Amino acid sequence: QVQLVESGGGLVQAGGSLRLSCAASGRTFSGYGMGWFRQAPGKEREFVASIWWSGTSTYYIDSVNARFTASRDNARNTVYLQMNSLKPEDTAVYYCAADLSRPFGARSPSEYAYWGQGTQVTVSS
Repeated sequence: QVQLVESGGGLVQAGGSLRLSCAASGRTFSGYGMGWFRQAPGKEREFVASIWWSGTSTYYIDSVNARFTASRDNARNTVYLQMNSLKPEDTAVYYCAADLSRPFGARSPSEYAYWGQGTQVTVSS
């Protein structure tokens, strides 16, 4: 069992930055991959980024590559998503998720067993 709690969302102007945090409890945090997803109104949940259990490798979708950075601190059981140069199209509810079946985070939401409650990110133009 894994519990995930996100924080750090908010309202920011285009070009601004936010840092999302996802605190995990339960199963040993360093043993599994983590993913970040987002869901805008009327759209399906979209994969954004993933990070290996060790934090040594990350993967991003093209639209956020070079703007977003995923990282993790296994000592603090926390994963982060640093979001820079935010655009209005980044507006969505952002979720972290735990992929217990592999050391990295998969792209498909169906591969994730545990999800956080989500945090709203709104980027104004």
